[in-house]
This record gives sequence, structure tokens and C-alpha cells, in this order.
Amino acid sequence: MNPTAPPDAAGFASPTPLSPGGGAPQLRRVLTIRDLVIYGLILIQPIAPVGIFGLAAQISHGHVATTILIAMVAMSFTAFSYGRMAALHPSAGSAYIYVGRGLGPRLGFLTGWAMFLDYLVIPLLNVVFCSLTLERLLPAIPYAAWVVLTSGMVTLLNLRGIRATARMNAALLTVMCVVIAAFVALAIRFVVNRSGADALWSTRPFYDPETFKWTAIASATSLAALTYIGFDGVTTLAEEVKDPRRSVPIATVLVCILTGVFSVVEVYLGQLAWPDYDSFPNIETAFMDVTQRVGGDALFQAMGIVLILACVGSGMAGQAALARLLFRMGRDRMLPRRGFGYLSPGTATPTFNLIASGVLTLCGALLLPYQYAAELLNFGAFLAFMGVNLAALRECWFRRAAGQERRMFADLIVPSLGFLFCLAIWISLSPVAKMAGGAWLTAGCIYLVVRTRGLTRPMGVLEFEAKEPSVPDAGARSRP
Repeated sequence: MNPTAPPDAAGFASPTPLSPGGGAPQLRRVLTIRDLVIYGLILIQPIAPVGIFGLAAQISHGHVATTILIAMVAMSFTAFSYGRMAALHPSAGSAYIYVGRGLGPRLGFLTGWAMFLDYLVIPLLNVVFCSLTLERLLPAIPYAAWVVLTSGMVTLLNLRGIRATARMNAALLTVMCVVIAAFVALAIRFVVNRSGADALWSTRPFYDPETFKWTAIASATSLAALTYIGFDGVTTLAEEVKDPRRSVPIATVLVCILTGVFSVVEVYLGQLAWPDYDSFPNIETAFMDVTQRVGGDALFQAMGIVLILACVGSGMAGQAALARLLFRMGRDRMLPRRGFGYLSPGTATPTFNLIASGVLTLCGALLLPYQYAAELLNFGAFLAFMGVNLAALRECWFRRAAGQERRMFADLIVPSLGFLFCLAIWISLSPVAKMAGGAWLTAGCIYLVVRTRGLTRPMGVLEFEAKEPSVPDAGARSRP
């Protein structure tokens, strides 16, 4: 950092050139709303409720569809806040940028630090689950070999560039949608053959007066909210979108809504096909038992393959989000710029960050137990969600420019409800998650103090607004 550069009003040092050309390295704007929505759906996974189906059914007393709907509405508040902040600050970095702008650079850094943990755990969990599944299918090959192969494949696919990643995401989403469509068709046939066509319009999955309890619904809704974890990854690609101010907010909310629609259809039919929520042979793989009941071994095997593909796709998306978060923090000199702020000249891809995240994923998958990694996921996610809601509240309501009308619902109620919902989930996390996440956050605080020499120096170079793509002069050669 240039020691002579005076800090700006936000507490950051004034920008200094990061490249010989006089500007910071820029990502290429090639993505559309369609690409963003596909990326978000892959990151969350269209079969997101499969893992929680059995447990959520048991906790809610057979009202999984209701909890998914409630969670969709609640998480949409946070998605709306992300969209509002993305429109104001269309930059890579997501919550790190939004909280830094709305609540101050130090809180922004700590939010980015928490997101680092979140985006690291997403590919790690997917690599572990994928490797365990492959080990069961082919037990002759040891688990460690599958971990190396899976983490290496995810990293190599991302190193090809964001456009190649987008094409891979589209292919994976297509395969998953085909299997989901097969499940929907076979589940409908099963229900009709067993109980008649009228059974398809049952209200029991949403409300059964004999078992409905608000306390049970509230507990299960906290679990159902996990279905939507990852929607915020869309905003980390803001600097690679052709029209970020319009595309990112639309895509962020669409990802939440589409995930909710897919999930409700899946769990609704699952509940109709298996109404006795206390009779699953294995509660952790309850949805797999449902697929076998409605479609036999063929659908059971197909769903198993889809789970593997979903893990690869989600691992790729999570790693891509982590790499771009680290790139933005490196470009802003929150982290060492030489490595973290580097882009490959050929693909405009943060190759150093991808390789580093791949190595961390590999080591974590070999050393960290699955259950501990899973408990860490929500710590960073909901901490960032709360920060973004507060940042949107401050930016859009309290700091609204003079002459601009304040909108009670959009600017005050929505971010407030989003914050309260996320706070309730964060408080309910297990002690293990709070202790491990707290240790990670403490390490971030120590780094912050050291980096700023006891909070006496500005954080670094933080350009909140990404540069829009320039229009070349007539006759000038366009950039690749």
C-alpha cells in the first residue's frame, strides 16, 4: 500500500494503479441473466431439499412443503437486499463490498473473512460427499484417491475460465432437470395409481390439522433455510456480467424463487408418495427411498448419479465464488496483491486463487470430518446475510440522498425482516459451529489489527465501483 496516499472518507487509502496500464486488473463482462441464474441454481443445487427431506419431515410432522415455502419468502428478503446492493455496487466481492460500503471497511473485511469460510466449506462438503458416494459405487478405489480426483477435476474445470464454467453449469443443470422431471412424472403416476387423480391436489403436505404445530414448523423452517444457502454467490460474479446493475438483482431474486418452486414440487410429491414421515428406513437418505418407491432401482440409481453431478457442479460454483472473493480482496490489498489480485492474461481468471482454493479443499476433505464442516457452513453464510441486510437498510433508508423518496416496504421493512430471520437462524446454530466459527472470526480480527498496525492505518485500496466496459473508438481493435 502506498504509505503517502491519504485515506478517503470511508477510511481506505486512495486508489493507486495496480497495473502498468494505470488501472486495476478487470474481469471480462461476458455473462447474462441466464448464465447467472444457471450458476446460482447449480451452486444451490436443484435437488437441494433431498438431503434435508427426511429430517425436515420428522421435525415438521410432515409439513416439509410448508417450511420450504416459508423459508423461500424469508430468504427472498435477504436476496432482495443483495440485489439492491449489487445494483448500487456492481463489483466482485459480494457481501464484502456491500458491508464495506454500507457499514464501514473494517466490518466489510470481517464479512469477507466470514464469507471465505463459507465459500471454502461449500466445495469441501461437495468433494467429500461425492468421494464417499463414488467409494461406495467403486469400493476398490480408496476414498483418498477419489478426493484427489474430484478436487482436481473441479479446479481444472474452473481454470478454463468463467465462460467454460458457465457452459459446464448449463450441461449439469440440464442433466439434473431431466432426472428431476422423471421423478415428478413417476411420482405423479404412482400417486394416481394408488389413490386416484384427486390425491394430487391434497392440502395435507401444507396443512394437516392433526399434526400441525407452529413450534415444529418454526424449527423445521430454520432447517429448510439451508435449501437456499448459496444464492449470494451470484453477486460475486458482478464484474463479469454485461449489465450488472439490472442483471444481478433480477438473477439473485430469481434464483431464490426458482429454487423454492423446484423444492416445493419435489417435497410435495415426496410427501404424497410417502405420507408416513416416521417410517423412513434411513432418515438421512429418506428421499432416495422415495425415489425407489416411485421409480424402482432405475430411478434410484439415476438419482445417485445426479447427486454426484450436483456435487461437482456445486463444488465448481463454490470454488469460483471463493476465487473471485479472494481476487477482489487481493486487488483491494486487503490480502497480498501479488498472488490474490492476479488474473491470467489468457482467460482473465484468478488462477492463483483457484489453485489455492483447490489445495485447501483437498486438505480439508482429507482431514476435516464431514459433520464438522457441515456445521461451519451456516456460520459464515448467515453472518454475511445479516451484514448485507443492515448495509441495505443503512444505504437505502438512512443514507438516502436528499430529494429521493424513501419506500417504507422496500427500503425499511424488507431488509429489517431479512436481518431478523437470519439472526434467528444464526443464534440457533450448534455450539460446535459457534466455537469453530468464532475462532475463525477471531483470527480475522487479529489479521485486521496487524494489517492496520493497531487500527491506526487505512485498510487498503478499495474501489467500490467496478469499471464499466468501455466502448472502443471507431476503427479501434476491440478487446477479446
